[in-house]
Amino acid sequence: MTTRIEEKFKYLKKNKKKALVCFLTAGDPNKKISAEVLSLLPKSGADLIEVGIPFSDPMADGPTIQRSSLRAIKSGINLKQILEMVRDFRKGDSKTPIILMGYFNPIFQYGLKNFFIDSSKSGVDGLIAVDLPPEENSLIYDYSKKFNIDIIRLLTPTTNIERLKKILKSTSGFLYYVSIMGITGTKKPSIALVKKSVNKIKQLTSLPVVVGFGINNSKQVKEINKFSDGCVIGSALVKILEEYQMGKFNYKEMKTRVNIFLSKINKAC
Repeated sequence: MTTRIEEKFKYLKKNKKKALVCFLTAGDPNKKISAEVLSLLPKSGADLIEVGIPFSDPMADGPTIQRSSLRAIKSGINLKQILEMVRDFRKGDSKTPIILMGYFNPIFQYGLKNFFIDSSKSGVDGLIAVDLPPEENSLIYDYSKKFNIDIIRLLTPTTNIERLKKILKSTSGFLYYVSIMGITGTKKPSIALVKKSVNKIKQLTSLPVVVGFGINNSKQVKEINKFSDGCVIGSALVKILEEYQMGKFNYKEMKTRVNIFLSKINKAC
């Protein structure tokens, strides 16, 4: 059975385009506004969307996304409500792939079987469990196959060939290459080093490879898309929501800024 993620990358390849993957934290600054921004993203050019599950100890996230998680937790959002948000999104959009991204603890606490059942019913297409190593893949493998949810893995500059081969055995949908060492949104990636790593990965797999962490402008996207299958925009997008929350501009202008920012990025794809 072909997934929405497979269909999206086939469509992009056919049209000689690269994927624009956008991240937002569910519930930031509250459920209503994050749901509205979620619906806005495909209209602004997002091809795939990562919906962040807020967590109190987001070790891989930089200050911007850490603060968004804290705002979301303060708003009272929980995993059940996040899945409801995805289900509501599906009423108006049946084509844009949705990937849940977060830490394993909230998923485990929800109950693994129930999580995959409810995710499938809601219209979730993929899962990135940031802190679940491939050695623990047996915890979720059977459920992911039964409910047709892709398990997307992170690769880093320190991932060696042997580890890459192990990761590839438990990955579907696409691969997410982390372009920098450290946390999100704090450094700029070296394009030359990223290119070298992505090319090595592509020698071992036919899965699409998207690049994230530290990407925040169309110039970077244009360069990275010469050798990758797409880019992830996270902190730069979340920053717009944060500035709205701080009162720097009103709700209407926030949506306009999101649209203009992503439209510029999309032109580089």
